[in-house]
Amino acid sequence: MENVQIIGLSRQIALQRQMDVVANNIANINTTGFKAEALLFEEYKMPVARNNSFSGNDQIISYTQDWATIHDFSAGAIVQTGNPLDVALQGNGFLTVQTGDSERYTRNGELKIDDTGLLVTNSGYPVLSEGGQIRFSPSETEITIDANGNIYTNEGSKGRLKIVSFESPQDLTIEGGNLYAGINPQQDLNSKISQGSLERSNVSGVAEMAEMIRVNRAYQSLAQLQKTQAELRQKAIQKLGSLQA
Repeated sequence: MENVQIIGLSRQIALQRQMDVVANNIANINTTGFKAEALLFEEYKMPVARNNSFSGNDQIISYTQDWATIHDFSAGAIVQTGNPLDVALQGNGFLTVQTGDSERYTRNGELKIDDTGLLVTNSGYPVLSEGGQIRFSPSETEITIDANGNIYTNEGSKGRLKIVSFESPQDLTIEGGNLYAGINPQQDLNSKISQGSLERSNVSGVAEMAEMIRVNRAYQSLAQLQKTQAELRQKAIQKLGSLQA
């Protein structure tokens, strides 16, 4: 395969993966606490090919390589819901939830109380305090969550929400259900809680739609280039094949 086609194909593969990221952002534009993602690219130089019959040095071929996916942890808009179990985090902190034997982290503060009185996320994962799971009895009312994450009812204190942050948030890996996995979480005393509010997704619908159009046009342009190159090669073969020795 010719170098032009290989280079073009590498770029098309990268654009396809970029389109997947953009599509995921758009799909989660209304997901509470969702953080947009972006794809980073780098130049990959191919120094492997060698041909000793050439007098000069081999020409290094540059390919497009998707290097990493990064998270945009900028704050989303805070909207008032009036639901006392909804909480919005202001700062770099994450709520801690329990998934099986592991802890995961989220910015989605859309909480509820399940049939057993357990405080859970809208996906059913138990929300943790610094002392463990948070359970309410049927007689407990007037649930209040202050700015530091302390939970109170008419019967007294229920503990403090386990809010953590990370030295390098980009090292977090995203999982299903708007959850993140990470190592070495640190207690976060700087983030503040806004009760009765939710943090919206920080995805910009206009920006993502514009990016989708740009990626689509770039992919189509490369496809046309590949087609033109193939036609030129076919014509050259036909031309050379028609020449008489």
